Amino acid sequence: MSYLTKISLTTVGLCVAGFSAAVAAETKGPVTDDIGVVVIEPGAPILIGGYWALSGAEISLGLDQQRGVELALDAHEGTLLDHPVALVSEDSQCTAEGGQTAATRLATNTDILAVLGPDCSSSAAAAAPILWNAGMVSIGTSASSPTLTAADRPEGLQGFMRTMPNDLAQGLFDADYIYNVLKCDALASVHDGSPYTEQLVRSTNSRFTELGGKVVATEAVTPTDVDMRPMLTNIATAKPCTVYFPIFTAAGAQLIRQMPEIAGLENATPLAGSAMAAPGFLEAAGDAAVGLKFAKVDLESRGSAYPALLEAYVAKYGETPTEVFHANAYDAAQITLAAIEKVAQQDDDGVLYVGRKALRDALFATAGYEGVSGTVTCGPTGDCAEFKGAVYEWVDSDPSTFEIGKNPKKVYPES
Repeated sequence: MSYLTKISLTTVGLCVAGFSAAVAAETKGPVTDDIGVVVIEPGAPILIGGYWALSGAEISLGLDQQRGVELALDAHEGTLLDHPVALVSEDSQCTAEGGQTAATRLATNTDILAVLGPDCSSSAAAAAPILWNAGMVSIGTSASSPTLTAADRPEGLQGFMRTMPNDLAQGLFDADYIYNVLKCDALASVHDGSPYTEQLVRSTNSRFTELGGKVVATEAVTPTDVDMRPMLTNIATAKPCTVYFPIFTAAGAQLIRQMPEIAGLENATPLAGSAMAAPGFLEAAGDAAVGLKFAKVDLESRGSAYPALLEAYVAKYGETPTEVFHANAYDAAQITLAAIEKVAQQDDDGVLYVGRKALRDALFATAGYEGVSGTVTCGPTGDCAEFKGAVYEWVDSDPSTFEIGKNPKKVYPES
């Protein structure tokens, strides 16, 4: 039985401009912390924040990750250190504006210990500094933009980490696959201007050029574009052998539907990104999805405990996963609970004290955790996930046939 509580905050108004505006070094009970101390009275809940796309075109992405966190709390029966655990969820909408709004709402609740999410890098870039300025460490569950964990990242991102691999590794893999496996030496790339897609394209293009290939076109669309024909016609004049488009579901579905209409692209291989690995893409693209290949993290190299998580997912929600990142979210929640348990101290009256910097440091020190998404070991800038790449192919357009390994099936590397 789960004792999980979900709360949605609607109050806003706290301006979090920096630590001086929100938190300060302090001593409470037995704990002294450079950022601040959260006090949890006996019987009060331990609050964990979360923000994902819970509405709009990418709702399946966010809902899947929220469910991963819920399942992790279920595994603890919704309690930790004799306190109930409550998940405070906000909607990031997979946008910078949505992330900023969600983070501001979460930051108003000074009892929240840590925040899980988001799913989209655009949301994380806007939200993570707000959360860290409030003293809250945040753990991205599928936000993969390289700038979020770069060595020279802005000060506000020092509290951000992730259980999702960095796109620098994905870009290297994608370029190697295009050049060495597809035997393509003329690449056209498409991004949508978001931090995730633009930086992944940049990484892939750079590696492809290093290998000896030529990037013949780099085009940009917006997530809401419906007519891809002018852009695809421009690409066709450059005569690429691969059209690489690691964009999101709605725009990606339009592109793959319209690409066969464009003269000059008959022999160009389309290659999508990880956002296409969802039943929602099949609903949007229909029969045009069949045969489409996409590159992403190898979903069949997960930890040995993943089958049990999948069974719990189906039992709780009555359906197979709507996306593939619930495992990353599950692991983010598990390492968060472990870090809280490690640093929390209790006084003789049963009051719990958690230092914010101590919690951040304990999370960044995570090493060798055998998670359901793979081994989690965090580096100094917050990259915690190991990367193993793979290419998958859709073999059926019916969303009900979604099952990793079958539809889509892995086509590279061979098992």
